[in-house]
Amino acid sequence: MSHLSFFIVSFFVYYYCTYNKFNSMAEKHILSLDIPTVANCEVLPVRDTSQYSDILAKDCPELLITTPGFNSPALINVTPEFDLNLTGCDLGIQTSQCCEENVALPDGVYIIRYSLSPNDIVFVEYNHLRITAILNLYYEVLCGLNLADCEPSSEVEDMISEINYLRVLIDSAKAQVEYCHNPKKGMELYNYALKRLRKILCTTSPSNC
Repeated sequence: MSHLSFFIVSFFVYYYCTYNKFNSMAEKHILSLDIPTVANCEVLPVRDTSQYSDILAKDCPELLITTPGFNSPALINVTPEFDLNLTGCDLGIQTSQCCEENVALPDGVYIIRYSLSPNDIVFVEYNHLRITAILNLYYEVLCGLNLADCEPSSEVEDMISEINYLRVLIDSAKAQVEYCHNPKKGMELYNYALKRLRKILCTTSPSNC
């Protein structure tokens, strides 16, 4: 082989190896989850919205969820691009009659972590404030207002102002947990809103007290 041929072959080998090295370094999975708020008290929806690399493997997927009041997470068996409606049995808070009925899942902060191998490096984790139960109470209060298609009385206007404030408290609680990374503050706002909401519910719907 001539020196020129050897140089050309060496150059292409170097280029090929270098290109693949940097290309593989640039490629990565971008993990993300969607955890929407729903009205159904019995399910926790979790959807995989990740952007996966076509080159890298998607090995050992793990979905870990720590429910409020629990110290250890439940391991959920998943495959990438999952779309789940998890129940109390899936989360380990219900251990009987799983095929017959589902318990209501509590509101509060859920720690949700999704990962791929190597699981200590490729992961995404969320603090999710579940507000399903308190929103259902909020809508019960709205139903109890019995608004008409005319100007409300001053008493009803005061009630509307209070209800609007409660919705701001609920949204602020969720923001503190999920965006401000302050779950303690979020739960303080949540509990305060719940206390005031129950007081109003006794006024608009005494049968629910």
